[in-house]
Amino acid sequence: MKKTLFFLIFIIGLKGSLFAQQDQGAIYQSDTLGGGKALKIIALPVLFSTPETGFGFGAGAQVFLLRKTNIYNARLSNMFVSVIYTTKNQFMFEAKPQIYLDRGDYFLDTVLKYRIFPNSFWGIGNTTTDENEEGYDMTSIELRARFLKRLPPSLNFGFEYVFENHDVTMVEEGGILDSGAVLGSDKAVVSGLGVVFNLDSRDIVEAPTSGHFLQLNARFSSKLLWATYNFNKFIFDLRTYLPVGERSVIALQAYSENTFGDIPFQAMAWFGGGERARGYFRGRFIDNHQYVLQAEYRLRFHPRWTVAGFALMGEVADLPGEFLDDIKPSVGGGIRFKLTKDQNTLLRLDIGRGKDGNSGFYFGVNEAF
Repeated sequence: MKKTLFFLIFIIGLKGSLFAQQDQGAIYQSDTLGGGKALKIIALPVLFSTPETGFGFGAGAQVFLLRKTNIYNARLSNMFVSVIYTTKNQFMFEAKPQIYLDRGDYFLDTVLKYRIFPNSFWGIGNTTTDENEEGYDMTSIELRARFLKRLPPSLNFGFEYVFENHDVTMVEEGGILDSGAVLGSDKAVVSGLGVVFNLDSRDIVEAPTSGHFLQLNARFSSKLLWATYNFNKFIFDLRTYLPVGERSVIALQAYSENTFGDIPFQAMAWFGGGERARGYFRGRFIDNHQYVLQAEYRLRFHPRWTVAGFALMGEVADLPGEFLDDIKPSVGGGIRFKLTKDQNTLLRLDIGRGKDGNSGFYFGVNEAF
């Protein structure tokens, strides 16, 4: 709780210092020879606390390419970069370029991650006990590159390539991972192609207030592409945003993840975390299949401040027919701060409380969904 209070004080202080002093370094703008602005860079320190990481600190920056715009919805090409270290001796680097080409007819969506990540493992299943908890260390390189073609008016179709290299560098002697019974307990390489279809009519990607989002993914990891295991993954993600008056919105999401084949634990469905199941440690429950249903009410009480409350339910299962055997609910809320008046990037702080004493504080950039 003290960490969370410190973070809140830090963010409130930023309003009157860093973000108020945009001309002194928080935001940088670059002009091209043509005289128009080409870049805008928002730089910010990162301080947060989550169940998975403990207290984390670092730096982040979001670069907006002002001349690479989607003319159909005014969205800007951008890249978010962050470097973070935590009190659990975790190191994380992430870069997320999102580039619109040919004025928005094509979209390149890429994520690159490098992580040194001591973590906890409770086994596979929806009913694993707290007594099963064991530690392990893992170093990971992850790349996802997605190329989409616009199909008017709000449809997109394309292909993706996913590569993940997970090297488990330490496990607890005599533990579940040490037994070798879990696929990926020493190493796993995921490498595969996929197809993506989405419908996106959201008004604002970072913090939608109206519209819908539907995305279907089918991914196929294969030894033919140097993966260590053959498996298929199918993801369904449906979101809708219902305006309530001029200052509030109800956001709804239905998410499912279904995996078939020989699946390393790193590629299974992980329940928990700061986006789909706040209130649970990400990876507290792991299995082949997962669903999450969540609703969130967001109220903007100031041009740059919003409060939110949410409720959700979900679980994992070995087979889809086992859903509803042990539902995991959670409730919570939080606050959001809009970094600048003319961009929609948000800082988000949430607290969630789940079943059987599970809970967590979450800091993120932009809305959870």
